[in-house]
Amino acid sequence: MTLNSCKKYMVTNPLREAGKDIKGRSAPVMTYMSNDLVPGCNKYIDISWITGMPDPNPHVIEHVLDYDRVIFFVGSDPFNLEDLGAEITYYLGGQPIKFDTTTAIYIKRGIKHGPAIWNSFSRPHLEISIIMGPEKNDRAWVDPMQNGKSSEIIPQKNDEVDYEKYVVRKPLILQGTDVTDAMESPAQIYMSSALISESKLYVDFGWIPGVPGLNPPIPDHSHDYEEVVLLVGNDPNNPEVLGAELEFCINDEPLTFDTTTAIYAPKSLKHGPLTWKGFERPHLLMPIVFGTGSIAEAAPAGYRE
Repeated sequence: MTLNSCKKYMVTNPLREAGKDIKGRSAPVMTYMSNDLVPGCNKYIDISWITGMPDPNPHVIEHVLDYDRVIFFVGSDPFNLEDLGAEITYYLGGQPIKFDTTTAIYIKRGIKHGPAIWNSFSRPHLEISIIMGPEKNDRAWVDPMQNGKSSEIIPQKNDEVDYEKYVVRKPLILQGTDVTDAMESPAQIYMSSALISESKLYVDFGWIPGVPGLNPPIPDHSHDYEEVVLLVGNDPNNPEVLGAELEFCINDEPLTFDTTTAIYAPKSLKHGPLTWKGFERPHLLMPIVFGTGSIAEAAPAGYRE
């Protein structure tokens, strides 16, 4: 690898540094973006599979971060993305938020959040956390040796804010673009300023059920915002296996991978196209654009009419 190789922006081997010894989930969680992995990115993204009723439950207590954060709970059925496979109660500002569909929660910096309590479980699902700053997700994890005492840690709401306004239970559907036509199914937008007015993050995602009809579906482009392209495998027992071989170009340098991967694209750096070289099983494609929640401004990230 040369000194200036764009491989420095690609993470194929995650760190495992938070959430040890939690039964029913991949623990420690898999960190796919941080300053330790990509120096200067100033982002923190981690992924975890929930494979059964977690124990302890809850295993994260109420806590506060110094940066905005978004947490996604994502169902694993490639043909029914909105079916989460669980019922969860998540506390935001002390207010209980209950859901059983794929859901995004926008958490402003300084707002107390957690715990998450699983009320029921029927199918493995993903929890993906994005912190919009260099802060690690290594606080607030319950010590499993507490022998169930964590279940007594239920926060109290002490303000007049209805925190439901920061919850996305139903996505916007992106249709009629070159990308969505190529992907055979519409992209589902789970974070944008149209959904959460204060959001400075644009995220859509979907399970890729086969090689796109137009390959590559995402052309080369650059824009005025940082972006992370996240691709996640669908096997909770082998979470680092992507189920496909892909090629993604950064500044015209082709990067090939076949594992769960995150690729960071700095502001104004040309990136793409994303090309499928092989396919074995469905996998999640999640483009994350930082600094804007507007679809019109995120549009240069491949979503061209």
